[in-house]
Amino acid sequence: MAKQNTITIKMASTADTGFFYVKKKNPRTITTKMVMRKYDPVVRKHVEFKETKIK
Repeated sequence: MAKQNTITIKMASTADTGFFYVKKKNPRTITTKMVMRKYDPVVRKHVEFKETKIK
């Protein structure tokens, strides 16, 4: 069987609300840690979400 190209990562809010998104990422093409600007419903604003490990 072939190895999967994507891994699942957790995008945690930088506003320290505990809210997170779960995304898929191809580590062969995106070698750096992902940073996205998305909506955090706890603070009701768009904030940066940074990649963390799923525990």
